[in-house]
Amino acid sequence: METELKAQEIKTGFINHGCDWIKVVFGKIKAKALDVAKKTKEVGQDDPRRITHSLKVGLALTLVSLFYYVRPLYNGFGSSGMWAIFTVVVVFEFTVGATLSKSMNRGFATVLAGALGVGANNLASLVGDKGQPIILGFCVFLFAAASTYARFFPHIKARYDYGVLIFILTFSLVSISGYRVDQIVEVAHQRLSTILLGGAICIIISIFVCPVWAGQDLHNLVATNLELLSNFLEGFGGVYFGVSGDGDSSMGPKEDKSFIHGYKSVLNTRNTEGSLANFAWWEPGHGSFQFRHPWKQYLEIGALTRQCAYHLEALHAYLNYEIQAPPEFQRKIQEPCMKMSLESGKALKELAMAIKTFAQPSCVDVHIESSKRAMNELKTVLKAVSRKEYDLLKIVPSLTVSSILTDIVKCVEKISESIHELSRQAQFKNIVVGTEKPQLLRGGVVTPIADGDGDGDHVIVMVHGTSLESPIINGHSQASKTSQIAEV
Repeated sequence: METELKAQEIKTGFINHGCDWIKVVFGKIKAKALDVAKKTKEVGQDDPRRITHSLKVGLALTLVSLFYYVRPLYNGFGSSGMWAIFTVVVVFEFTVGATLSKSMNRGFATVLAGALGVGANNLASLVGDKGQPIILGFCVFLFAAASTYARFFPHIKARYDYGVLIFILTFSLVSISGYRVDQIVEVAHQRLSTILLGGAICIIISIFVCPVWAGQDLHNLVATNLELLSNFLEGFGGVYFGVSGDGDSSMGPKEDKSFIHGYKSVLNTRNTEGSLANFAWWEPGHGSFQFRHPWKQYLEIGALTRQCAYHLEALHAYLNYEIQAPPEFQRKIQEPCMKMSLESGKALKELAMAIKTFAQPSCVDVHIESSKRAMNELKTVLKAVSRKEYDLLKIVPSLTVSSILTDIVKCVEKISESIHELSRQAQFKNIVVGTEKPQLLRGGVVTPIADGDGDGDHVIVMVHGTSLESPIINGHSQASKTSQIAEV
């Protein structure tokens, strides 16, 4: 009896342990599924265009699969219709420029390599069966070696590397397979037709169905990077000196300082900018981006922006520096340093807005000149304090910050010049603020009335039934509205 009870207990324990194990496994599966669903949602929320792109690829593959589903099309292309599917899978990229780049590279490379492959077969057939393999092998060696060497040229590597690769592959396949296939021209024609059709479907869907332009992404990326640098510079002075932007000591420890780290994403954008500029070169004119848009100028602006970001990286290292300069020295350099940082940040923000709105920078020069004046003020202050005896070890960090801010002002000026050149080449619109003036309506009456003792120190100007552009009274310009009394 006891043995049966023990066996029953063991069996019950085993069942309970198995149930617990199943619950743990299912719990882990559920947690993993929820995690995957969360990441999937985040990917779509980060850029909803990814969802659209996925649907576009599915649509393109569905269309090219008609080469197999529709019998007339299958009879016309046969098993070569599979090359259309390969083409869609390989060349359909996220942006229009990338899709055009791969499609056109693949199309031209296939046409050229197919023609040369057929020509090599015809040439080799003239020397007989024994000499044909030798001629074909020599042709494959010559074209493959020359094409591979061409891939080392930077210009070809940047824009035509995929086309050269397809050329090598297609020429080798056509020339070698032609040795065993009698109807090489027909086979090459079928494969070429399906490849071109697949590429054409990708191009049409990419351009006309929710297009994603690489040029637009590059344009926005450059503007966003400038804004990130501007946010850092506008807030650096307050964080470093422990005051708010207006000079009050109100920078609390809980104040949001997330902008301080935003510039770091700018440091690693070189490859992205280069790739987008290369793809944008392939794109046709669209929107504000006309034919032969100066994409290289964006790369120059991006390089200068990263140079400025490296200065910010050096500046960031001194935010929490342990050695502090004497308070007296800090107070003397605080105003010019904060002004340099703030005005440089405002200039970068104006430049970013100019790029976003395709408008020529208008107020940037004012901020740059203001930062230069602050830089000269800082030099004057440093010359004055150099005569006093300070602990050099304590003031070196502050002197370094001042030097870095000076370099940043110069860098911002270079960025401004580069963006002005972009606005000239891209023909940005010229918006002049404050050029429109209200017109003076006829029939207005201006009646100065002396008040008090009539000494002219206090005058009331009464405007009846009209609006004035800018009446000048006692040397002051005063604009007034209809039926308004203004005191001067």
